[in-house]
Amino acid sequence: MRRRLAEEARRSDLVGLAERHGTPLLVLDADRVASQLLELRRQLPGVEIHVALKALPHPALIRAVDAFGASFDVASRGELDLLEGEGVDLSRCVHTHPVKSVAELTGAYLRGVRTFVVDDAGEVDKFAGLPPDARVLVRLSFPNPDAAADLSAKFGVAPEAARELVEHCLRAGRQVAGFTFHVGSQTTSAEPWRRAITRTLQLMRDLEGRLGVEFDTLDLGGGFPVAYDEPVPALAVIAHGIRDALSAVPARYRVLVEPGRFVAAPAMTLVTRVVGSATRPDGRWVHLDDGVYGAYSNIPAEGVHALVFAASELAHRPPADEDAERAVRRVRELAYAPVTLAGPTCDSVDVIARSLRLPRLVAGDLLVSPMMGAYTSATATRFNGIEPTPIHVLVRDEQGVAH
Repeated sequence: MRRRLAEEARRSDLVGLAERHGTPLLVLDADRVASQLLELRRQLPGVEIHVALKALPHPALIRAVDAFGASFDVASRGELDLLEGEGVDLSRCVHTHPVKSVAELTGAYLRGVRTFVVDDAGEVDKFAGLPPDARVLVRLSFPNPDAAADLSAKFGVAPEAARELVEHCLRAGRQVAGFTFHVGSQTTSAEPWRRAITRTLQLMRDLEGRLGVEFDTLDLGGGFPVAYDEPVPALAVIAHGIRDALSAVPARYRVLVEPGRFVAAPAMTLVTRVVGSATRPDGRWVHLDDGVYGAYSNIPAEGVHALVFAASELAHRPPADEDAERAVRRVRELAYAPVTLAGPTCDSVDVIARSLRLPRLVAGDLLVSPMMGAYTSATATRFNGIEPTPIHVLVRDEQGVAH
């Protein structure tokens, strides 16, 4: 990871960008969005990609996704505003929030959205004034305690209760396009998808036979994992199991996925600066100009263990053939020691990491955090009057050099 990050830091001139634009600074590389989408397409051929805009609602990501030919999963009027401003065809989007006001629902329909998610009869009743081409996907609940965030408690109907909801839709004259689910954030095994796909297909076959309906859409949601400070299986490993389960899908079905973190996280890198440091009873504290109320908001909100490197570590790239003795000497020269990293606010909970081993740091030193595209700027606040971290979008010249 350090060797790869060092190379990326040099290619993107992160230190130079920080000096020119100031810190804290989020650096967005739209090429990484495209590469993640390409990997999804390779591993799940024939599956429609609808990127969850909530992870990184930024015009550069929108343009990259649209240029790739993928679409979006949206959940609010504000997200539709962003997409419309970039010229996205909203008729291809899926509105995935199961609970919506009538105004939100009607507004989305009038702007071209035709597929909506529901998980309760009361939500179906809100469609009463809409034309019949407003179709619904019924969200199912599949608990997954092993996920970083199990989303089954707040949303979704149990599969055994789904028939009643589908019948309610039919009585209301509302077409049910199919079903959707979400196996949970950062799911590191194919098994939850395999179970959910198998159970959902059984349900669809049963309801088609009993009710005489014909479904056409199966939405697998998101949850594809990315590596922060813990390794995760490659997408190829997880996708193999998903493809296995999808072999039973009828040819007439559309299959959708809604990746958010998987597409967004690798696309942004955070550069921060040391503001000051102090020795306290529990050890050395280093205070940065960004924290958990800013770009590191993914730490309390998502339980992420953010990767943090000192710029000095990246400048001292270890050679590929480095032996143990030279490695020890290099580490000694950098004077690694455990520190607590704190953010810039006056709140004592504004702590980024504890007991993190980093080289000697003084005021003005730079730190780099990769994998900071998902649920960072999107969930940042203005607490203490501190503005959210600005985003610099990389532009590459004809030689491929990023600026």
